[in-house]
Amino acid sequence: MTPTERRRTGTGTGTGAGAGAGAGAPGSAAPPEQARDGTESPGSPDTPRRRTAPYRGRWIAPHRGRWTSPHRSRRTAPHQGRSTTPRRSRWTDPRRGRRTAALGAACALALLTHPLLPDTPGNLASLAGTFLPWSALAVPPLLLYALLRRSAPAVIGALLPALAWLTLFGDTLTDRSAPGGELTVVSHNVGEDNPDPARTARALAATGAQVIAVQELAPAARDAFRAALPARYRHHTVQGGVGLWSTYAMSGAEAVDIMPWPRALRATLTTPKGPVTVYVAHLASVRVTVGAGFATARRDEAAGLLADAVRRDPSARTLLVGDFNGTTDDRALAPLVRLHGMTSAQEAAGAGFGFSWPAAFPLTRIDHLLARGLRPVSAWTLPATASDHLPVGASFAF
Repeated sequence: MTPTERRRTGTGTGTGAGAGAGAGAPGSAAPPEQARDGTESPGSPDTPRRRTAPYRGRWIAPHRGRWTSPHRSRRTAPHQGRSTTPRRSRWTDPRRGRRTAALGAACALALLTHPLLPDTPGNLASLAGTFLPWSALAVPPLLLYALLRRSAPAVIGALLPALAWLTLFGDTLTDRSAPGGELTVVSHNVGEDNPDPARTARALAATGAQVIAVQELAPAARDAFRAALPARYRHHTVQGGVGLWSTYAMSGAEAVDIMPWPRALRATLTTPKGPVTVYVAHLASVRVTVGAGFATARRDEAAGLLADAVRRDPSARTLLVGDFNGTTDDRALAPLVRLHGMTSAQEAAGAGFGFSWPAAFPLTRIDHLLARGLRPVSAWTLPATASDHLPVGASFAF
């Protein structure tokens, strides 16, 4: 029998009676051995079983946390040994969203300083001025990205171009029109390829305007256009592709030389409140090409000649209407649309931007009604005709 077996059976290592007596003496029994798994080793049947503490794992003990295990006594609890400084919020962290904030600030600066942008190469400044109102579309993506980043600096930066845009166009969003008006004028590029000029003429006459100015009137459409207008428009003149019809007596009708072929006219109307000089013009078209960029040379030259003619005109009341192929924000047209005393009816008395081209989805306003010596009361765009332009109208007070 091995020593271990003798210990389990309570048998001493000695022999004879002395050994037996020593084994049976009180307190002489050997304590039971615990197994490696923490349970009590089976002793003799008469030995009471003594429960031992359950196994305590290396990391988890029933009354001790993971970090207080005796095997990892050098580690501290999560709340010990760490900084008590409160964590900075993601919204107020200045390191987040710096690029978005910088981009927003750059957009706002470009909007406010667009008149200072160089016009070369390719007349890019004129092109930017043409579609400047649409720069507001840059704000929603910037703001959405800033919100997703949860960055207050980015949100502020995204709002900067919105503030700049409102500075430039905030008044345009309001309705500046008023009731009344003594002289109503309608202008329309009827389209050289208009398949139904008679219907277009009737739509313009239905506005009740005293003055109807048209551009791009094809020679083959003149008779149909004239025949479709009511008899009250018996006073008229046509010079090349531009024409003028009026319910008031007309005198001094003549072409204005702004291009090699007739593209502008001048006439004087005798109204109950006195004479009014009317200029009708269709400036040269512009093109966007890869090599030349925004090609406006012919248009700009024609605009300069027309501006000289209007500037020299001594008339106290002057209307300048037509298709200018450019907006009032186009710096190249400033000599014409910003003549001393000249006012845009849409800017002074319109509602919104009054986009007129293209008719299917208007993106910009290139058809204008300007006045000097007359006060714009209201301005609007009319429903689409068979042309690619929308008609524009305005009423004026003397």
